Amino acid sequence: MSSNTGFDQHSIGEERDDEVNSNDSSKPSYVWDYFGCVMVEPDGTKKVSCKACGQKYKVGSNLGTSNLKRHIPKRFDIDELGPPIKRAPLDLEMYKEKIAISIIKHNYPFSYVEHEGTRDLHKFLHPDVNDMTRNTAKSHILRVYDREKMILKDKLQSMTSRICLTSDLWTSLTTDGYMALTAHYVDEDWVLRKKVLNFRFIPPPHTGFIIAEHMINFLAEWGIEKKIFTVTLDNAKYNDVLVSSLKSHLRLNNVLVCDGDYTHVRCSAHVLNLVVQAGIKVIEGAIEKVRDSVKYVKGSAARKCKFAECIELLSLRCGKHVRQDIVTRWNSTYLMLDCALAYRRAYSQLALVDSNFKSNPSEEEWERVEVITKFLKPFYDITTLFSGSLYPTSNLYFHQVWKIQLHIEEAIRNTDDVISNMEKDMKKKFDKYWESYSMVLSFAAILDPRYKVKLVEYCFSKLDMKVEERKTKLKSIVDGIHKLFMEYDIQSETMPDSSRPESSNVGDNTLDELEGFDSFESQYRNDVNEKSQLTLYLDEPQLDRKQPLDVLRYWKDNQGRYPKVALMARDLLSIPITTVASESSFSIGGRVLSKYRTSLLPSNVEALLCAQDWLDVLQDENEIEMEEQLAEDIEALIPSYNSSNFRLTER
Repeated sequence: MSSNTGFDQHSIGEERDDEVNSNDSSKPSYVWDYFGCVMVEPDGTKKVSCKACGQKYKVGSNLGTSNLKRHIPKRFDIDELGPPIKRAPLDLEMYKEKIAISIIKHNYPFSYVEHEGTRDLHKFLHPDVNDMTRNTAKSHILRVYDREKMILKDKLQSMTSRICLTSDLWTSLTTDGYMALTAHYVDEDWVLRKKVLNFRFIPPPHTGFIIAEHMINFLAEWGIEKKIFTVTLDNAKYNDVLVSSLKSHLRLNNVLVCDGDYTHVRCSAHVLNLVVQAGIKVIEGAIEKVRDSVKYVKGSAARKCKFAECIELLSLRCGKHVRQDIVTRWNSTYLMLDCALAYRRAYSQLALVDSNFKSNPSEEEWERVEVITKFLKPFYDITTLFSGSLYPTSNLYFHQVWKIQLHIEEAIRNTDDVISNMEKDMKKKFDKYWESYSMVLSFAAILDPRYKVKLVEYCFSKLDMKVEERKTKLKSIVDGIHKLFMEYDIQSETMPDSSRPESSNVGDNTLDELEGFDSFESQYRNDVNEKSQLTLYLDEPQLDRKQPLDVLRYWKDNQGRYPKVALMARDLLSIPITTVASESSFSIGGRVLSKYRTSLLPSNVEALLCAQDWLDVLQDENEIEMEEQLAEDIEALIPSYNSSNFRLTER
């Protein structure tokens, strides 16, 4: 049994040189401030224990204190003045989770934790750090994924609102197919949310029926089969089969709204791209010349400087960049043309001073590009709205799609044969894909208190359609939204009334002469008001359309007045009109499954990407980098000396 002794600490080990004079052996070493009294073990060994952690060390006049000195910085903040302060022990589990989250957020390889520099840094920051292996890191990443998935799953299952979906397929560098499924909904705080549910490897073949099977399995995995409202997909042929199979499955449980009449929503951004691509074919040659001109200028530093001199000579400074385009994205082609037109004369000047520049469009081609670019400006604005990462609520889309249709119809009557022919091709595409666009989009527009039915009626009046056709179409929309409201009216009757006050503490034997009054009054209210909540809302005066309005905030504030209409509005306003949300996850997938990480297991790919999204860090940094690479500020190269000091000579 150990016991305290009168062991002389003065005689143990070395003294600290800066505190103990070599001639003064009476002053004890500073190490004893950090260790307790000497203890004698049953075997006669003398030991001291650390005041912070209890670690024991042998002591003796012939052992010294070097081992004690090495231990002190591990457990105490020795730079602090005053009494010794214990250093907080490292929470190893929290440390491992932080490492896992850093790998998720920044797409680090699992081997990051095994890098020598990483280990040295972490050991320097805290001596308690234990070296991690890539397998340990992976296990903690999967633990974070499972935890966040359970949190999201509980949230989705407990919501009273319905869920809208977007989905698309992506092919990795190794030609493996992945399916992204994204949920869109308005939460209990009336905030529009987007969550990537799955990013799952899908072996071929990728038929509509097989993809539908996977989607059904995903919905069952999340427990949200009965909550689905709409599915937004691009216009690939297999998606029609997918929707048909999905609807057939969901009808078995009778969970589709209006028997699936509004389940399928076509991606507006994809349709708009098809419409515009069909139109710009008429000036394909001129566009190719502009594209080659931009590439030529950006081809070398000398060309950029010469082009900058042309801009300065002609006083064309406008703050725009020389911008290249991505051929498959018409909106980037529009930006290229718009910027090129600003420097149109500079390109012509460059053709005069640089005999190697041969791709400058002719004057007639420049005129054609200018006309087409002005025509495409509204389409570009609408595409920007459709494709924004922070997409708006669906009440704004009807007006925008109507503007496209109106713009096309007006252009068909244009006296310019090129424009007229172009618009005929565009109208064929529009009619093919958007024949019934007005239905579900108009519902959302009607639930915007600034517009209501009057907006739909006005928009139809401006289109090229007969009076009877317009009336029939407007009636089908009004009947449709009332039919949809009836389903929500029935649904709300089965929902628990959270606002209903709890019963009083009156005893069961107390006679209540007014028993039944509440149900009587409620029935009266149902007969007079609640059955016509939608009608009452539509009959109210519209709000000023010129005033900005947060439509979700409006319905949050007015759900007490129109609770059933608010339920319907919450679901309709969350409908995504594009698949941009799913497509944006593909760019992230390309970084997660990069050329350096092609051996990642598909399950790990899904865990990394989905966990990024659930931790609110899923951002498409590639888009920003790409924009920076496509555009270049040539004006920044303009010489600082006076324009009169330089001359351009024809070569």
